[in-house]
Amino acid sequence: MKINVKTEFGYLPTKYSKLAQVEYQYKGNPCVSFPIELYDVSSEVKSIAITFLDHDAIPVCGFTWIHWLACNIPSTIDIIPENISSDNSLNIVQGQNSFASSFVGETNPNITTRYIGPTPPDKDHEYTLKVYGLDQKLDLSEGYFMNDFLKAIDGHVVESAKLNILACS
Repeated sequence: MKINVKTEFGYLPTKYSKLAQVEYQYKGNPCVSFPIELYDVSSEVKSIAITFLDHDAIPVCGFTWIHWLACNIPSTIDIIPENISSDNSLNIVQGQNSFASSFVGETNPNITTRYIGPTPPDKDHEYTLKVYGLDQKLDLSEGYFMNDFLKAIDGHVVESAKLNILACS
């Protein structure tokens, strides 16, 4: 499995991050998820899952910031389409991001269980996109947590791919 996300000068395009125009924001947060190209997916893969994490957030807030969790993406597609997090035309199941943390206090599911793009507060951050090819759909409900996801994929990962993506502060 190989993945690709188109960048601009090595950075996630502004449409999907901190400098997104107002029409690409929800309540001040970038909310349009970026397209992900998929290549050479094994025929054994029955569903796709993704995590989009900011490990550079640890010095800022004390933990890895979760920007997006999604699973049960069809394995038959070549591209996870732009804005799938909001329009959900593929009936994917999305997990809680870090805005759902009690440290943040957000309760709006349009923020807590969707893609919310990078907004690094201190410097450019490197974000880790990991795409998992799984041998089954996951038995997870909308709003699952990262720990539930990690338990659910245990023993079901056929293949995976990782991509580090910069976003500007």
